[in-house]
Parts: sequence; structure tokens; C-alpha cells
Amino acid sequence: MPKETLPPYLNLHAALREFVTVTGTQAQQHIRPIHKHVAVRLVLEGGFHPDEITPHPPLRLESQSGQHYLHPDTSLENAGEMTVLGGLKSKDVDVVVAKQGVGPVVAVSVEGTGNAFRNLTNRMEEAIGDSTNLHIMYPGLVYGFLHFLKASQEGKSELAPNDVAITAAGEIVSSIRRYHDVLLGLAGRRLVRDEITRYEAVAICLVVPHAPGLGSLRDDFPSPDSPLRISRFFDALYATYDLRFPYIAASVPSLRRLEWHADSPALKLIREHGEFSAVLGYSPRIA
Repeated sequence: MPKETLPPYLNLHAALREFVTVTGTQAQQHIRPIHKHVAVRLVLEGGFHPDEITPHPPLRLESQSGQHYLHPDTSLENAGEMTVLGGLKSKDVDVVVAKQGVGPVVAVSVEGTGNAFRNLTNRMEEAIGDSTNLHIMYPGLVYGFLHFLKASQEGKSELAPNDVAITAAGEIVSSIRRYHDVLLGLAGRRLVRDEITRYEAVAICLVVPHAPGLGSLRDDFPSPDSPLRISRFFDALYATYDLRFPYIAASVPSLRRLEWHADSPALKLIREHGEFSAVLGYSPRIA
């Protein structure tokens, strides 16, 4: 039996290092590590069955006597995207949780921008269209929008002044600040009868593209009280999912998010590398 190994990109920081260092964007090489992180996190932290997630994470579930054990299994990993039928057109969505007999219940779109921040308004139009399209067909879909921006600073990169995210004085450029303010109006959809153009969760992040702190997030933007900080993103997805699905259909066990046995081989392997907070940056959903 092959030696069990930790899935890659358990921690967001590892995925973001790839985002800011990979130069090729063909086949989404710079952004796919973030897709893999989100997929694994939806299992470990979110409690979703790995077989329900596309792309399939390198994890396998075994259940015994009502207990759920997670195993690392690289043979199951699949980097594909799910094509979701929208109300206006089909769309390939970066990460999707789909329940048998229900359809897609959670989806996450991931965007990455390295320059030309003056064109962020174009991304806004695309984001509104995507949310509207999918919510027309699936009003109950819990849809999240994650946008990562390279925090290139004037004088520390070869980019032209119009393409940097941070001025020489260390200030966030106005186009990004305006983008944040517009995104605020797209976040926080809670009830299925709410405006379908909005997302259930939105986060915007500035990623440091140079040492020191390569791949880390700037903590000064968004501000600590902003709803668009990534620290609030996944909690919003889980809380909204619980409200719409297991709470409404309490008699349907398959809709409940799972809890993992503490002795799961995957969790034991993680603990061999350190505390969950250090290795993962979040807490797994342990029974």
C-alpha cells in the first residue's frame, strides 16, 4: 500500500504562494491551487462528503457504526470543473458541492488579478451575471465569490504605476478601494427570496507577491470590520447552507454536514505535522 501523504494546499498560504509566483496563466496554473484548497477545506472544515465535491479532493470517506473516518487518497483527486446549468447559460464553476437528488448546493468562484486594476469594473459585471445566472436556476444555491489581487507595490515591482495595487507611499490604489465598496452591495444574500444578483458570501484579498511575507495576505485591507474579509467567508457559506438545507429538511440525513472521527487517518497525519491551527489555518469539523 502506498505511503499516505498529506493533501497539498491544506493551508491557503501554500496556494497563494503559487498564485503570486507562477507566471503562466494557461490552464489556470496560477489559480488551480486555490481551487484545491477550497475543495479540501469544504471537507475538513465544512463537513461535506468528498464525493460530493468537484474538483474531487484527495480524500476518501469510510463510515463505521455511525462514525466517519477520513483517509488521504491521492488516486481520487480530480482537477476538473463542474458544468452547472444556469437560467441563461451553462457555466463551468471552480468548486461545487452537489447533493444527489438536490443538485448543486454550494459553489465557489475564484478570481485572480495581477494588474490592470482599473478594469475591475469589468469583473464586477461578470460577477453579477454569474450570480444571477445560477440563482435563476437554483435559488437555494449558496454561492461564494473569492477574488485575490496581487499586492504589487510601486517601486517594488516592474509594473507601470497604473498597474500596481499599492502606491509608493503604501496606500491601496483608489480603483481597488472603489471595487471593495461596490462588492459590499453584492454580498450577504441570506434568504432564497432575496435579490438573486447577490452572493451569499464575498471576499477580496490582497496577496503579497514578494519577500518578506511572500504569499501572505495584507491584514490592513479589507479593514477589520469589513464583511469582505476572508476570515468571514467560509463561516458565511456554512451558516447559510445550514439555514437553507438541513434546517428546512431536518428529516433528510444526507443534507446534514458530517463530523469526522478524531482518529481519522487524515487527521492523525495532519497532527503529526503540528497543531491544526498551524498546519491548516482553520479547525477541522471533529465529532
